[in-house]
Amino acid sequence: MPSEPAEPAEPAEPSLPTRYGAVTDTGGRRAANEDAVLARHPVFCVADGMGGHARGAMASGAVVAAFGDLADRLADDGAGLGGEVSPEQVHEAVVDAQARIRAELGLSAPESEAEMTAGSTLAGVVLTRADDRLCWLAFNVGDSRIYRWSGAGLRRISVDHSVVQELIDAGEIDEEQARTHPMRNMITRAVGSGVDVTPDFWLLAATSGDRILLCSDGLVNELDEAEIAATLGDGDDAEAAARRLLARATAHGARDNVSVVVVDLELPGDVDEVTAPRLAGAYDPEDTMPREYAR
Repeated sequence: MPSEPAEPAEPAEPSLPTRYGAVTDTGGRRAANEDAVLARHPVFCVADGMGGHARGAMASGAVVAAFGDLADRLADDGAGLGGEVSPEQVHEAVVDAQARIRAELGLSAPESEAEMTAGSTLAGVVLTRADDRLCWLAFNVGDSRIYRWSGAGLRRISVDHSVVQELIDAGEIDEEQARTHPMRNMITRAVGSGVDVTPDFWLLAATSGDRILLCSDGLVNELDEAEIAATLGDGDDAEAAARRLLARATAHGARDNVSVVVVDLELPGDVDEVTAPRLAGAYDPEDTMPREYAR
């Protein structure tokens, strides 16, 4: 007797190539947490709010909500191992976040920079493709940071939008002096109720084994880059590494809120970082986009 035809197998869920951990904490000395984090493949970001407890938390929450919507749209499009995500899409999410912040404050137009009521930093990455290569599209506004760790050590990707960074660039102070400078918390660009802003962008070739760190300034105020590198390289998975960094930063009561997102890229054994014919000289994976994206 013929057997019944087998039921068609359910399609396998695509295996995501990212493993991640995301943590945030008041730090021990602040009454409230104005930071927010997002880890939703292929979008990862950290936001550090400002404007007082309620307004700061609202602003960072609006940033994360806008980028959460971007992550949902990319998931609906089947991002999987990385669909193509453009700077325009990231910029649209920033515009969306600013609109949400203004709406919460009942504003019909941007405030001036001097009068900005609420705002947030933004540091993030999206796993994307460029010229058929898997890449990280990194972006930032303010002084939250993006790092990449590998066997070669820790490399800082982003450049702070801050008064002390301008002083460093001008050669007036060094990195060590910046850590204790009285103007170290003053940023020069924020996603908020003020003027429209555009992130800085970097495009980096993604390789299996990459480890990306996104953090608010609360982490780097407590740990120097050597301590951060040692923690990222101690063999923990992404979630454990994020929690260990947070624990070390807050062990004695951090001066500020601390937020950490660690993202590891683990490609399947049959997938190289390049998933199409290699382009002969057409693309340098360490080239970056212009720091400020021209609309």
